[in-house]
Amino acid sequence: MTTNRAPRSTDTRDKQARRKPWAPPTHLAAPPAPEGYVHRWIRVSMRGEEDKMNVYAKLREGWEPVRGEEYPDFAAPTVEDGKYAGVIGQGGLILCRMPAETAAERSAYYGNRTREQMTAVDQDLMKEQHPSMPIHRERQSRVSFGGDRSSE
Repeated sequence: MTTNRAPRSTDTRDKQARRKPWAPPTHLAAPPAPEGYVHRWIRVSMRGEEDKMNVYAKLREGWEPVRGEEYPDFAAPTVEDGKYAGVIGQGGLILCRMPAETAAERSAYYGNRTREQMTAVDQDLMKEQHPSMPIHRERQSRVSFGGDRSSE
């Protein structure tokens, strides 16, 4: 009896690559972020006018522009002129990156702010409550599809 000495990782059930179904192209295709980073599209202009406040706020948060030459194997459109020349960009947006750890801290910060605001709204609402007409807070959404068709 002979044993197969090839590693299991080389065995595959697929004899051919599967055909990828057609999908409309996306205008915001981006190269995969390097290990430990996340990518995000940042608005630099809207309707032909620069949005300096948005860009500067995002840069202060820690986002840094991604240059096209960093991804030679990815055919991405780049900004051709101006201060963002060479940066991957499309239609008033530029691609930026941030360390994943910083992005998680940022998300946690904004998540906490949202919870604090909801708590403040709830407390304000409960302050207006009358004992004879209690207010019930229900924070669940429901989806229903049409009526009951069994009675037709």
